[in-house]
Amino acid sequence: MPVNTRPYRKIALAGGLVLLPIGWTLSHHGMSGHMAAHMIAVAIAAPLLALALQGGRYDPATRWPRLAAPLPAAMIEAVIVWGWHVPALRGLAMHRPIASIAEQASFLAAGLMLWSAVLAPRHRAAGVGALLVTSMHMTLLGALIGLAPRPLYMHQGPEALADQQVAGVIMLLVGGIAYLVGGLAMLGRLLHTRPEARPA
Repeated sequence: MPVNTRPYRKIALAGGLVLLPIGWTLSHHGMSGHMAAHMIAVAIAAPLLALALQGGRYDPATRWPRLAAPLPAAMIEAVIVWGWHVPALRGLAMHRPIASIAEQASFLAAGLMLWSAVLAPRHRAAGVGALLVTSMHMTLLGALIGLAPRPLYMHQGPEALADQQVAGVIMLLVGGIAYLVGGLAMLGRLLHTRPEARPA
């Protein structure tokens, strides 16, 4: 008997939409607030929205199958994430509302594209690799930010270094772990379903 997934999709959609304004509010509170908003967008809200949209007419993996494939989507997200953490662009987003909107919107779009791609049934194997690679580069960026011996973002104020260290920890814990857990969960599903796919 098929399971009705509609209630779960509605809950996921509501959860993702509720988190977005919370992230936007946090993004204006220093580097740590920015990082919390970033992680909410790409690692929490995006997978919830991807689950809600999966297989529907607004699912990016359905609408743009070539672009919303695991490896291209992972590369796009890596470029966006690392690009917005270049000090010059981070400073622009701190002081220009338009740039801040573009930053948060691109985080969400890239995260939604990646999670939609890896959740597509035809991409399970590639999706595992994409999530694990994303976990690695998120962990690396978080470590670079958190362990830097001096402030990388001088426009953050007198407590820039301490704030930056907290931001690095947030990225390490939320970003690295969320993608790692997602990749391992998908690997478990892949290993579980493969025997069933074999002909009798």
